[in-house]
Amino acid sequence: MKKSRGRTGRKRRRKHLQSFMDGVNSSHKMEYIKLKKWLKDRGFEDSNLRLAQFWDTGRGLMTTKALQAGDLIISLPEKCLLTTGTVLSSCLGEYIMKWKPPVSPLIALCTFLIAEKHAGEKSLWKPYLDVLPKTYTCPVCLEHDVVSLLPQPLRKKAQEQRMMVHELHMSSKAFFSSLQPLFAENTGTIFNYSALEWAWCTINTRTIYMKHSQRECFSLEPDVYALAPYLDLLNHSPNVQVKAAFNEQTRSYEIWTNSQCKKYEEVFICYGPHDNQRLLLEYGFVTMNNPHSSVYVSSDTLLKYFPPRDKQRNAKIAILKDHDFLENLTFGWDGPSWRLLTALKLLSLGADEFTCWRRALLGDVISVRNEQQTLNITAKICHFLMEETQHVLLQISQLKSNKENLKKQLALVEALRLEDLKILQKSAEILCDLNMATT
Repeated sequence: MKKSRGRTGRKRRRKHLQSFMDGVNSSHKMEYIKLKKWLKDRGFEDSNLRLAQFWDTGRGLMTTKALQAGDLIISLPEKCLLTTGTVLSSCLGEYIMKWKPPVSPLIALCTFLIAEKHAGEKSLWKPYLDVLPKTYTCPVCLEHDVVSLLPQPLRKKAQEQRMMVHELHMSSKAFFSSLQPLFAENTGTIFNYSALEWAWCTINTRTIYMKHSQRECFSLEPDVYALAPYLDLLNHSPNVQVKAAFNEQTRSYEIWTNSQCKKYEEVFICYGPHDNQRLLLEYGFVTMNNPHSSVYVSSDTLLKYFPPRDKQRNAKIAILKDHDFLENLTFGWDGPSWRLLTALKLLSLGADEFTCWRRALLGDVISVRNEQQTLNITAKICHFLMEETQHVLLQISQLKSNKENLKKQLALVEALRLEDLKILQKSAEILCDLNMATT
């Protein structure tokens, strides 16, 4: 009989499975040993956090002791933070201070990251740069074929994000050229578009909010960024609460937990009450069973169910636009949002009810017919979005088998769309119950 079939074997298997669920310790890897030493030299006291690889979230930090509400998770000294102050203290400082018109704090940080990455072994920030992601999955980095599979409202924002980063690169070329005396290689090669895209994503996805006083050498855009080595390995969960701020007394950036965390579990922080579309747009990931998640209804989808022959159609659309009821119309885990139902209620007003539009915007019951039509059209929109989502999921499945190089990006959009489908299915159930209650 094999030993593994006995009680000891079962315990060993359970222990192995639990260690995988909790996370595999990665702190022995050379790049993380060097990072911890680098941080220690800057005054960071080793906390109870260990770097680990988790099956569901990837790289993150686990705690080696149980955490209670009110416990300090991490305290990172000011010397460890990368801010515009760091940039101005470097060789880039004199070039930034004399450049007109002034560069933005964001461009200053992007420039520093690109320059330090180019410096390689000579960079004082190399231990930190070595653990930063090589690639990102923000929409600006996604292939066109993948962006086309995003929900329409997010697709539009993704295109705007790409345009913004392109414009940022184009408008900064002259400034990058002014740095030529610092480099043997051509600045056009060093500060190319892909380098700026990487630096922009690093700052957009990994910085903490830290307000700095306005400096004349920068443009008037808010200087609120700080990169926080090691601290930025803490992953997001919508189900935890933390308190985070720079402590003026200790001159450290501190995070305190308002939640419990068991020993050897992953420690999470909350980036904010964001839905999955916002998380993907800003950070390049989604979370499953996100309580804040919503499926957005575009104005095009909203209006396709109302006939052009309605003489008051244009007036209704104008009212919705004037009162900001053509944006943020959603389905959530609890069904259609009040805003969506209100917009549909106004669009469903009969010719003899149009004078009641103000009451409709307040959510008042106008008539039984109006209520029923509103629910019917809401259900139609919900089913249309469900069919569209299922069609896109089929496209993703086919692309995953054909385009190996896009698997990671496709998996991200697939996760978003699967969550959307669950929300729409839940909303369809709620609408069915509402329809039954009103008939």
